[in-house]
This record gives sequence, C-alpha cells and structure tokens, in this order.
Amino acid sequence: MSTRDLSINAIRVLSAEAIQKANSGHPGLPLGAAPMAYTLWADMMNFDPADPAWPNRDRFVLSAGHGSMLMYSLLHIFGYEVSMEDIKNFRQRNSRTPGHPELGVTPGVEISTGPLGQGIANAVGMAIAEAQLAARFNKPGLPIVNHRTYALCGDGCMMEGLSYEAASLAGTLALSKLTVIYDSNNITIEGDTDGTFREDVAARFASQGWDVYTVEDGNDCDAIKDALDKAASQDKHPSLIIVKTQIGYGCPAKQGSASSHGAPLGADNVAATRANLGWDYEPFTIPQEVYDYAATKAQRGVKAHDLWSKRMAIYETKYPEDFAAWQMAMDPEAAAKALAADPDYAVKEDGAMATRAACGKLLQKLAKNMPNLVGGSADLASSNNTVMKGCGTFSDEDRLGRNILFGIREHAMGAICNGIQAHGGFRTFASTFFVFSDYMKHSVRMSALMQLPVLYIFSHDSIGVGEDGPTHQPVEHLAQFRSMPGVITFRPADYTETMHGMAMAVESTDTPYVLVTSRQNLPVLDSSSAECRKGAYALKDCDGEPELIIISSGAEVAPSLDAWNILNAEGIKVRLVSMPSMELFDKQSKEYRDSVLPASCSKRLVVEAGTSFGWHKYAGMDGQFVTVDTFGASAPANQLFAEFGFTGESIAAKAKAML
Repeated sequence: MSTRDLSINAIRVLSAEAIQKANSGHPGLPLGAAPMAYTLWADMMNFDPADPAWPNRDRFVLSAGHGSMLMYSLLHIFGYEVSMEDIKNFRQRNSRTPGHPELGVTPGVEISTGPLGQGIANAVGMAIAEAQLAARFNKPGLPIVNHRTYALCGDGCMMEGLSYEAASLAGTLALSKLTVIYDSNNITIEGDTDGTFREDVAARFASQGWDVYTVEDGNDCDAIKDALDKAASQDKHPSLIIVKTQIGYGCPAKQGSASSHGAPLGADNVAATRANLGWDYEPFTIPQEVYDYAATKAQRGVKAHDLWSKRMAIYETKYPEDFAAWQMAMDPEAAAKALAADPDYAVKEDGAMATRAACGKLLQKLAKNMPNLVGGSADLASSNNTVMKGCGTFSDEDRLGRNILFGIREHAMGAICNGIQAHGGFRTFASTFFVFSDYMKHSVRMSALMQLPVLYIFSHDSIGVGEDGPTHQPVEHLAQFRSMPGVITFRPADYTETMHGMAMAVESTDTPYVLVTSRQNLPVLDSSSAECRKGAYALKDCDGEPELIIISSGAEVAPSLDAWNILNAEGIKVRLVSMPSMELFDKQSKEYRDSVLPASCSKRLVVEAGTSFGWHKYAGMDGQFVTVDTFGASAPANQLFAEFGFTGESIAAKAKAML
C-alpha cells in the first residue's frame, strides 16, 4: 500500500474510531471524502501548522460540517495542535473536537460550519476578501496576498437555497481563486436523493459562471489532483469540482447506504472496515510513516510562509505607508483608535431626520476613518442609506470597490460577510429592511456564535413603513434578535443615539451589532447623550421620586417625550427612559440599573412599535404596554401610529389611567 493510500485510510479509520468511541457522529462523509480531502491538503494547499493564522495561507472550509472528523483527522495528521487525546475526546465537553467545526475552538478551523450551505457562502466571502486585499496591497514583485479558498460540500449544501444565492454572486464577481469540491454521493439522511434532487448541478453552476470539472471515481487521487490543478490554473471563473463518491466507503455493511450518514458504524462494522481497508494497527494508532509523509507535504506551506515573511520585510522598507495600512487592516482595534482620533465623528447634527438617514451620514464618516470597511445591502442601499460615497463598487473590473452589491440575497449576504470578517483584514456590514432580516437570521446567529463583529443595519423598523402594509412591517423582529445570545440589538431614538450605536458596533471586536433604524423623520432630542451606551438612561426626569416611568426605544421615544411634556405640565412626576439596547442595559451594574428603573416605582409604561414580548422583565407585574401585538396594516404611517396609540396624547392618557 502506498503512503498516500495508507494516509487516506488512516483518516477513514481514525474518523470511524473516534465516532464510535463518542457513540455519536457522522462517519459516512469522512469515509467517502477522505481521498479528495487528503489530496487537497497534501498536494495543493499552502498552510503552516505552527502558525494557523498566517495571513496568506490557503483557506479550507468544511461546508458539510457534520463530517467534522474528516477535518480533525487532517489537522492531527498534518501537525496542528490537535492531539490524539483530542481525537479521543471527539464531541465531549470542552474538547478541541466539537461535533461540528467551531471557529476559535480548534486550531486550523477557519469558520464554524454545520448548517448546510453556510460554508459555501462563507468561502465566497473569503474569496472576496482575498481579491480586495490583493488589489489593495500587492506590488510588482511583492505579491503579499495570493492564496486560494476551498470549500468541501455535499448534496445537502447543494439543496439549500443559500448555495444558489452565494454561487450566483460568486460567478458574477468572477472569483477565480475560489474552488468548491462537491462530494456527490446521492445520499442524505432520508436515503437516495432520486426523490428529492435530480437537477444537473454541473449545468447549474456553468450557467452561473463557474468552470466545472467532474471526477467519476472519488478514490482516483490522480484525477482529483488533475481537476484541482485545472481549477488553480485559470483566472476567469470560480471552479466547481464534482467528485462522485460512495458514502461510508470501506464499510462492507454500510457503504453507499444512508445508515452510514449520521450514526456510529457499530463496533463490529468498525472492525470489518479496518479489515476491509487492510488496517492492522491498534485503535487510535497512526503509523509514523503517515506523520512523516504529511510533514514533508506540509513543508510546501512552511516554505511559502517563510518566503512571505521575507517579502513582508522588504515591503515594510519599500512601502512604509502601505505597510502601516496593512497593519491597521489586520488590527481588530483599529476602528476604535480611528474614531477616538477623529473629533468630527462626534459632531451632533441638528434638524429632524430618520435614523436611517442619520446612519447614512455616519457611515460616510466611518468610511473615511476606516479604509477597510466594506459591505452593502440586499438591493436596498439607496433606501437603507448604506452607500459609501466615493468608495467604488466591488466587481470583476474593480477589486478595490468597497461597496458590495449583494443583490436580493439576504441569507448569502450575511454568510458572505461572516466569511469576509473571519478571513481578516476587514470590518463588514450588511443591510436590508428589518422585515427581511427573517431571510438572514441564521447568518446573524452564526456571527454571534463565532463572535464575529459584523454590523447589521436594518431600516424601516416598524409599522412606520406605512402603505406597504403588514408584509413589510416588522413587529416580532426586535424580540427575535433581543433573544439571541451574543448579539447587541440597538434601536436608536435620534441622530445622537445612532452615532453612539454605530461607534460601539465598529469598536466591538467580538460581538455583532444589529442596528435598527426608522424610515420616518425623527427630531434630534436635546437630552439624548452618550448615556445611551449603557443601554438605557433617563432622557427626561422629574424632581424627587417618579410616580410612573415610561420606557421606550427608537422612533417611539419622540411621542413618549410629548407625553412626558403633557404629564409634567400637569404636575405628574414622570421619568422617561430611552432604552435603545436591552442587552447593554443588562450588562450594567445593579446599582446603575436600579437608578434608572428603581423598584420603588412599579407603575411602568412600555412604548414601542413592536410586540410586547420580552419587555415584561422591565415593566414588572404592574406594567402596561403601548405596543403592537398584532400584524400591522396598509395605511399612511401617521394614521397607523395614531390608530395604534403612538401619539403623545394617547400615551399620556394611558399613563394617567394607570395612576
């Protein structure tokens, strides 16, 4: 048996053994896809196991993340800090080998995957990042950015609509350094795909502007290598390599069967697989020959890393300004430093404006301060106010353009931004109408799970959308994002709160922000301030202890202020609290929270043009609500606000009734 074949079988057996020991996992993909994965790592990819974060490494994304033992076996064999003990602890608490690949947990894992299709879109984002960094920083004879992105996916990824969205955009953008390898075994959990998936995938990708190669035998490493070489040699299109495999290859009883997909093979079948593959070693034992061969193969990347370091030393001397810009791009705290050094960013605007317009003004300031800020909208940039003026549009013709036209692809937009952010070198934002955040919710969740500080800018935040009606009027969406761990949802009341919300978002190094802005104009409030960074503060107060507290956010703070003025004029002691972010408020000390919402005042009125869900912990048992607990309606916004009770008079009347 050749060392190559021995190494491939090592991946197969090690994966099966780890899954069997955990009594949980997905052996089918590692058994079937081991040859293509090993060929890619051994013969194509540049990486350095001693420095997994080397900026010019090739990226590998296991989009079919359920096959995680394939990834862990590769990392172990090629010398990353994934020990045999880590392999034995597969899927166990606090191990380096969780059930699906997780960014920040396992050295060498580029991004968290598992929800099918996400990895393809993440890889598109990484390829966009590489293309723009190369255009910005490469100099004649000094190509400091020159790497490829690979994604391995399965039939399930291809079925997900997300893969269509991402592949379509990748073809349009001609991302030639992107290669997707498709483990085509025609099996999903429910069995043969003949009943669910008969499309011509090759024709689909070709129509989307991809080069397509097909390998008929998934065990033919030479054919796989030839296809990878062809993909790497062209510079016009992204590439899809379709590799025909048998799921569970090597297991006599389960090869080609759905039963090998998502459950351990069983002790007898692991033994039969070992015998069938000619594997005559103790459990969890890899022959030294395999390690030595892998170390030899890894030298390609180690040497490339050494050459890159020498180039960077020359680059620093020859192009000091560009080198400084490179360092800034790679510094996760650069945005905070840039804003701190720019007093213009904090200049307060006057006059009524929608917070989406405020966001647009502030985005121009951010773009000036942050040359590595990139992003865009799902075909709504003019409505979201998210065009960075003078920054160009990213395309095949202009790799330096910082505005990305995502098209009407919300889900892919979020996942692509995750890929750009995880790649390094950029801060990203994604934007659409708030109601359409439903289409991209899972991508936002993945941002939070991976602690990627993507900025999500959602406009048209309530029934204030008006005539477009309930299909376009978000009511439950605030509660949805507020309930998501690891996300800061920030709904500003005016320009000042928007300014601070956006600043906090780009200052963040590990938390995505959801900025929710209004369609309609709002006054700039005299008393709004940096206190909003604490999540909630007393916008207006009274002498002594309040009889009632009005709590509001976003656009509804203005009519709540009208109500405060009415009540105050009548001698009623009322505190008006602006609460743009529940999450930030909950992070404050108990003393501060009690100072804003003292327990001595149990009469509290929540005012927000969304559902009341989630507000009860602040309203308390005696609290009441001016909220929208039904869907909206099609009518002018002012009429709807009056009908649903969002006027100063209506809010004041509700407050007096409580007293």
